[in-house]
Amino acid sequence: MGEPGERAVAGQRLGAPESFGVSTLEPGQRPPTAPPGRQVSIRVQMLDDATEVFNISQRAPAKVLFDLVCAHLNLAEGDYFGLEYQDQRKMMVWVDLLKPILKQIRRPKNTILRFVVKFFPPDHTQLLEELTRYLFALQIKHDLACGRLTCNDTSAALLVSHIVQSEIGDFDEVQSFQHLLHNKYMPDQDVLMDKITEYHRKHVGQTPAESDYQLLEIARRLEMYGVRLHPAKDREGTKLSLAVSHTGVLVFQGHTKINAFNWSKVRKLSFKRKRFLIKLRPDLNQSVYQDTLEFIMASRDCCKIFWKICVEYHAFFRLFEEPKPKPKPVLFTRGSSFRFSGRTQKQVIDHVKDSEFKKVPFERKHSKIISNSSLTPQDRKRAQVQKEGASADQTGSPLQLGHQALVDPSTVTSGTGNGHQGCSGPEGPGQLATALNQEHQNPGVLLDSPGLPDDALLAGPPGVVVNGQKATLPPGHSPDGHLPSSQTSHTSPLTSPLLTEAGYVRTDDEDEVQRKKFPTDKAYFIAKELLTTERTFLKDLEVITVSFQAFLRKEDNMPDSVKTLINSNYEPVYQFHQAFLKEVEQRLQQWEGRSNAHIKGDYQRIGDVMLKNIQALKQQFMSLLQRHGEVLVELERSCRASRQLEGVCRELEQQKVCYLPLNMFLLRPLHRLLHYRLILEKLCRHYPPTHQDFRDSRAALADISEMVLQLQGTMMKMENFQKILELKKDLTGIQELAVPGREFIRLGCLSKLSGKGLQQRMFFLFSDVLVYTSRGMTSANQFKVHGQLPLYGMTIRESEDEWGVPHSFTLFGQRQSIVVAASCASEMEKWTEDIRMAVDLAERTNGPSTELLSTSLTDSKSPEEGGVEAESEEELSASRSSLERHAAQRGNTTVHVCWHRNTSVSMVDFSVAVENQLSGNLLRKFKNSNGWQKLWVVFTNFSLFFYKSHQDDYPLASLPLLGYSVTVPAETENIQKDYVFKLHFKSHVYYFRSESQYTFERWMEVIRSATCSASRPLVTQRKDPY
Repeated sequence: MGEPGERAVAGQRLGAPESFGVSTLEPGQRPPTAPPGRQVSIRVQMLDDATEVFNISQRAPAKVLFDLVCAHLNLAEGDYFGLEYQDQRKMMVWVDLLKPILKQIRRPKNTILRFVVKFFPPDHTQLLEELTRYLFALQIKHDLACGRLTCNDTSAALLVSHIVQSEIGDFDEVQSFQHLLHNKYMPDQDVLMDKITEYHRKHVGQTPAESDYQLLEIARRLEMYGVRLHPAKDREGTKLSLAVSHTGVLVFQGHTKINAFNWSKVRKLSFKRKRFLIKLRPDLNQSVYQDTLEFIMASRDCCKIFWKICVEYHAFFRLFEEPKPKPKPVLFTRGSSFRFSGRTQKQVIDHVKDSEFKKVPFERKHSKIISNSSLTPQDRKRAQVQKEGASADQTGSPLQLGHQALVDPSTVTSGTGNGHQGCSGPEGPGQLATALNQEHQNPGVLLDSPGLPDDALLAGPPGVVVNGQKATLPPGHSPDGHLPSSQTSHTSPLTSPLLTEAGYVRTDDEDEVQRKKFPTDKAYFIAKELLTTERTFLKDLEVITVSFQAFLRKEDNMPDSVKTLINSNYEPVYQFHQAFLKEVEQRLQQWEGRSNAHIKGDYQRIGDVMLKNIQALKQQFMSLLQRHGEVLVELERSCRASRQLEGVCRELEQQKVCYLPLNMFLLRPLHRLLHYRLILEKLCRHYPPTHQDFRDSRAALADISEMVLQLQGTMMKMENFQKILELKKDLTGIQELAVPGREFIRLGCLSKLSGKGLQQRMFFLFSDVLVYTSRGMTSANQFKVHGQLPLYGMTIRESEDEWGVPHSFTLFGQRQSIVVAASCASEMEKWTEDIRMAVDLAERTNGPSTELLSTSLTDSKSPEEGGVEAESEEELSASRSSLERHAAQRGNTTVHVCWHRNTSVSMVDFSVAVENQLSGNLLRKFKNSNGWQKLWVVFTNFSLFFYKSHQDDYPLASLPLLGYSVTVPAETENIQKDYVFKLHFKSHVYYFRSESQYTFERWMEVIRSATCSASRPLVTQRKDPY
């Protein structure tokens, strides 16, 4: 592998052992075996300017070479680095690790690859190995020498002084002067000789490891740290430069940064020929909003090179895990297949922390001091050492590193997102459709593309049940003990659906006979899921097109704009889905053999029906669907302008038919597209490629995925707006909640510590402020706002030992601090991570927030000083009893469920719930009953809604599932039936029985997405989904 000769190779020089180390490999694994084929020699120039030769197969991907280099250096954190080379156009290009070297480099014998730093983290303390910091220091040294890292004279002199200290040790006037004469560390070094020596005098006793640490500490604060400029021009022809960093895309004029586009503000990145396009999220705070920024680069290749590094930077710093590879297209593909390969920063940090790598001394070039990679200079007390011969392991003791990853774990708990990536290239709408949309998920960032692989389309936040990715719930797990003791003595209607009049009892023999009549193929039950959910979707549309329209016609002087908006945007969609439902029903009848039995075999498929209707939906109604988000905004604006219209909407929401908030029904057509995509993904995974229905299903999936991609930005923005409008109805004492730029993150129950002890409070976390409330006794069951803590400048500290209260933590605001306690450790972790993420977001965006509270509530007045009493048991009981009255719909919202169940829900949970909707017939049995009761059950918005049949207009009762556990009955429960699952909360137990293995798994899947939202393990990663 190494170049022959007497000179020691890099591995020997750096002290690498004979056996391979690890880089992007798991502990104990060796680099992958090279594919057979002729060997080719590749020269790689290291950061210390040594050149090494590696032999790999011509067919081997570049990742094999990269792993060999990292193993050669014994480098554990190799994912921060990359290989670059100069192509025939004299442009520096990063090696794509997924492609063979020979497909990227025409003449490998005449090309030297450079092993350099590729990803610059914002905080060097995230680099856990001394060897990694040493290599970063070499990169800084190189950038300073070539003029890429520009700074003022003071900073430059200080940087050079630390480099000299690491190379020759403590200051000696003659030696230092001679060393600076023979080594050029920066342009115009002679002018700064006196200042460099002055700083060098002050570094007495500083080890090479400490010098590296200080060098990186200074460098990371410089504006040009890690910046690689890509020349460009704006539309007016002004010469600029573009760059990318961990925060987003940067714009420079010369070496001065003039603009920055944070990942959370970027919706898409794309390029077309020489034009590089940045599409931004709408900024409601600005009167003049520019959606797309355009920069002209020298060539299409320049655009593509910069676009690729943007994709990689975004994925490395913002995603939870490496994006899944794309499947090969069946027919053709649009855009680039390029994707980020390798571990993300979060994965690198976790991998290094969890693995035990052998710490070996290594030799620093130009340095006479041997360093031990197990030592870290952070917080080490300075000690006087001998000038020349002292070694690092004699001058300090190992310290534990406990640095947080750049990717904040709260993203996962609160959003979107998941973070996954797909990239579309220049040929289509080449978009890095960044989950920049999911960040809002990401906060984060989900990178979407029409070419996304199926599994990427399915992916969601780890720990959440999303489209088949189950989070296992331990048997017998229940939330007992999470509720305050004051609530245990009262029975709430939340814990038991009132279904005494519903349905009729089937005998077990009848059920067995009925089940045997129908097909058993999984594809049939997937098609049946399409049928049952389409029936529910059509009923939901009727709330808008029938019920809402009837209420508008009853009243005089209703705004014509609202009537026109509903008629033009929803009536055509409703008629289309009516025809679609009839076609699906006919196909299922044929599939079941109830009609046209002689040609039954030709109709055992559903992909052709979906393809035809999805293409029609795309061609005829895409523009209508894009305007559905505007309907929600226009309706809210009209309600503000007309009290009469506001009263009509409020009256409709009190009707049994409106079992969800009205504005949720307005977004149903957009959410339905997600359900179609899910069903088609399941079909494509089930069918073999040779199946007659596979091609139609695949084509339909491609069309619906493209539609979802185009509408995703609208959906995410409107979901946030809808949630804020819903919360507005639950709160009293707020001036204005739905302000531009505000994003909802989490709501839930915490206990606030005051002079009267722990008092139950409802907390609402937004992107700029934390609001806390108590349960009011208003007719609408609203929560009364007690105070707010702006997030700008807030700090958080665990306080369990200080106050003796389990799971407590203190929030320090600029004007007020409060102590709160969560119901359990997992709840505390979710809240603290989300608050930390929100504080970071607030400080990076708009600064201090606007005031929320009404003028009657002063911010400086704490709840204790205001004489606010804790709710009595009678008040709590009265609030629960309101749930029995169907007219008081506000008593059964998610906010009230969280209050009674003492739990919390994040915006990510709401986004997951949008996709996890299901309906169909189930048999239900109480704990002590004998027969099974057939019901039509709809799962949506964290609740089960029960009907006699799918033809009913409104539910008989509902069962909120937050806090419930879903398991399989134990043998001791004597449930001797197949496909039965059990729901239990404290003493409340329900059994539900489905018709097949597939429907059983689907019901378990979607219910766990709700029941686990309050207790699922937190994923320590952040995409900035909000």
